[in-house]
Amino acid sequence: MKLSYEIRDMRYDFGALKDRSVLVTGGAGFLGSTLCRRLLQEGARVICFDNLSTGKQANVSDMERHPSFQFVMGDCNRREDLSTVFLVHRPEYVFHYAAVVGVKRTVEHPLSVLDDLRGIKNIYELAALSGTKKVIFSSSSEAYGEPVEIPEREDGVWNAKFPYALVKLIGEQFGAAMFQEHKLRSTALRFFNVYGPGQEASDYGFVVGIFINQILRGEAPTIFGDGEQTRDFIFVDDNIEVALRAMLSESADGQVINVGAGRQTTIKELAERVIRVSGASLTPQFFPARQQGEIRHRCPDVSKCRELIGYVPETSLEDGLRKTYEWYQKKSNA
Repeated sequence: MKLSYEIRDMRYDFGALKDRSVLVTGGAGFLGSTLCRRLLQEGARVICFDNLSTGKQANVSDMERHPSFQFVMGDCNRREDLSTVFLVHRPEYVFHYAAVVGVKRTVEHPLSVLDDLRGIKNIYELAALSGTKKVIFSSSSEAYGEPVEIPEREDGVWNAKFPYALVKLIGEQFGAAMFQEHKLRSTALRFFNVYGPGQEASDYGFVVGIFINQILRGEAPTIFGDGEQTRDFIFVDDNIEVALRAMLSESADGQVINVGAGRQTTIKELAERVIRVSGASLTPQFFPARQQGEIRHRCPDVSKCRELIGYVPETSLEDGLRKTYEWYQKKSNA
C-alpha cells in the first residue's frame, strides 16, 4: 500500500541545545549511546544514566573524556538513584530510553519488564518536580500487538498482550496524564526496527546484527519460519533525527508518534540484502518457526511523523545496511 504524505517545511535550530542539560536514561545502550553522541555534537551537556544491565560501558568509552559528558551508574527503577541526578544536574530535557529490551529477553523475563513501570513513574514525577521542559519517552511498535490493520496508525486499535507492550502503552498514558495535571510537556515515540552500527547481535539482540555476524563467520543467515514475515527498518541516524526534532517541536507535545521508514521488508529480503552488501556467496537457511507469539507483520503509517515533525528518513535500506556491515566488519578485524 502506497501512502501519500504532506511534508511540512520546518526548520529546526539545533543550536538551541547548546549548553542545555540533557538526561539520557539507558544511555549506554545502542540507541541511547548514539543519541548521546549526537547531543554532544550539538553542544548539549549530556548526563548518561544506565545500570549496565544490557547497556555497555564500551558503548560510551569514546565520550568519557568529553568535558560535556558525564556517565552516572544507576537504576531508573530505584527512585533514590534518579533523585540524585535530578537534584545535581537539573536536566532541562529528558530522553527516557532505559528499559528491558530484545524480544527474547522480554519474553523470558516478564517480571523485569513490569518493573520498568517504576522507572517510568519516577522519571515523569521527578521531571515535573524539577522543572524539566520536556520528556521524550521511547515507546515501541510492540504497543500494537498483533496488528489489526496495516499500516499501523497511532489512533488505531491496540491489540497488545505481552508485558513489554503493555508497559509501553502505560508509559504513553502516564505522559499524557502528567501533561494534563502538571503541564509537563512530553512526546511518546513508537520506535519500529532501528538498526545500525553498535547494535547488540547476540541471541538476545536484533536481526540485522545477527545476520551480519553470521555472514562474517562464513555462515548462512538463519531464518526461522518462511521468511515472509515483515518489519519496518529505520537507520539509527534517522531515528535520532526524529527524536531531536520531537524534543524541539511544540506540535509534537502530547503526541504519540510512529517512528519508522514506512515500508515493509520481509526477513528473507533483509537476509538477501545483507548477503549482497557483504559480497558473500551464501544462501539463507530456513528453520521451523521458534518464537512464541512472534508478530507476523509490522508496518507503520508515518504520515503523522512527517506532518508534525517534517522529516523523511534520508538513509536507504541498502546504504544503512552497508554502513552497518562495514562497522561490524571493522570490529571483527580489530
